Amino acid sequence: MMEFNLTGFLTLLRKEVMRFWKVGVQTVFSPMVTTLLYLLIFSYVLEDRVNVYPGVSYTEFLVPGLMMMSIIQNAFANSSSSLIQSKVTGNVVFILLPPLSSLEFYLAFVLAAAIRGMLVGVSVYIVAIFFVDLSLDHLGAILLFAFLASSVMGAFGVIAGIWAEKFDQIAAFTNFFVVPLSFLSGVFYSINDLPAFWRGVSHLNPFFYMIDGFRAGFIGHSDVSLAFSFAFVVGFLVLLSAAALWMLGTGYKMRS
Repeated sequence: MMEFNLTGFLTLLRKEVMRFWKVGVQTVFSPMVTTLLYLLIFSYVLEDRVNVYPGVSYTEFLVPGLMMMSIIQNAFANSSSSLIQSKVTGNVVFILLPPLSSLEFYLAFVLAAAIRGMLVGVSVYIVAIFFVDLSLDHLGAILLFAFLASSVMGAFGVIAGIWAEKFDQIAAFTNFFVVPLSFLSGVFYSINDLPAFWRGVSHLNPFFYMIDGFRAGFIGHSDVSLAFSFAFVVGFLVLLSAAALWMLGTGYKMRS
């Protein structure tokens, strides 16, 4: 049985982390500006008009959703953009030649995406606390769902990066899957306020469970139980991980 190549794994992980950190203003801090705009517009317009949970202001409800949306989008962008860039420029061969197993390759890319996602989440939180007094009802749930969600999107980014052959195909993943599913996952509203049909559709959206569990860690309220959200997100992560590892193991669109 092949031993885990810790040195190779850590080297690739460091390479992927330094890749986004060298342009940290764009990859980590620019989401702060986008979130600030959402926060100013939606909280100003809806603060006194929307009451989602008793004793919870709309801004308190909104901020965790905005944080998770930023985590989701940036974690996906990290792994997907890195892989497609390596494939298009031809330097993916320098990643494939070292004695790295599919698991080591996968873990390095996913953990780098998780690190970026969680750093973005922290940066958004720092901005948000100047506008609202955020409670931390369950810090463990906050950290757990932030890590699971960013890992899920890192795995999804690996799949997209392997499958895609051009930059516009990655853009299609972002524009037609990641952004719509994140916007329609209860970031700006509770799904309990939706008609029965759309509420049922929302329960099929894996992003909803990421956001609902993460938000519950802040405000202590959720639309479904934390245990169910946790199980759903973990199951989705296992499914995506299996698909990504199969693609890496077979060399699908990577070694041709």
